Amino acid sequence: MGFTPTLMSFLRSNYPLFLKPLALVAITLAATSLFTSFVQRQTPRRLPDRPMAAAARSFVLWLHGLGDSGPANEPIRTLFTSPEFKHTKWSFPSAPHAPVSCNYGAVMPSWFDIYEIPVSAESPKDEKGLLKAVQNVHAMIDKEVAAGISPENIFICGFSQGGALTLASVLLYPKTLGGGAVFSGWVPFNSSIIECISPEARKTPILWSHGMADRTVLFGAGQAGPPFLEQAGMSCEFKVLSFMLGPPWNIYIGSNH
Repeated sequence: MGFTPTLMSFLRSNYPLFLKPLALVAITLAATSLFTSFVQRQTPRRLPDRPMAAAARSFVLWLHGLGDSGPANEPIRTLFTSPEFKHTKWSFPSAPHAPVSCNYGAVMPSWFDIYEIPVSAESPKDEKGLLKAVQNVHAMIDKEVAAGISPENIFICGFSQGGALTLASVLLYPKTLGGGAVFSGWVPFNSSIIECISPEARKTPILWSHGMADRTVLFGAGQAGPPFLEQAGMSCEFKVLSFMLGPPWNIYIGSNH
């Protein structure tokens, strides 16, 4: 399934930062095609035959952006209607409330600290807070593995700050996952982290998409992801999100954050 242009970029451009859930649903209209295609290309490990109602066959963990919440993002699951998601368990956790430096210390849902907006490839990084958040994500993954879902059937997705956490969580998980999807995220740590990536984690495929006109997480911050992953010996599919105006659908506008 290829990427089908939608109104998501137009809708995104008309919502201020952190006024989500409708804005995020609009973003997901484009992400749906990308992520569904991504999942279809993976080869999940089949679970032993048993009644479908007894256990989910796959697990998708969706990590929201700064200032958002898990429940506000739950409508996203209704956009994934292809057969691959028929027996999927979804989880939309909320970040803890914490002071955020880029917002002058205001307390809001945040997975880790962000020191400046816009985020660039050179922005300072809160690696200590990030690693604490990664531990919490890994605990969620381990819970599903213990319940019988194969790691190869587990997908981690995230938008903006949640995308950065998605990347870190996938890279530092000791096993191969089904995949990670980073939407408008960035590399939240330094290159030294590459030494901590296990051989199994390096096999996890990454889907990365970013808007060229993003003024919150700059396009250059997203563009720095594939070279970083290539240095780590990992596979990454990078897509530029854009809105096509038409007919004749030939005017492209880079999507905002």
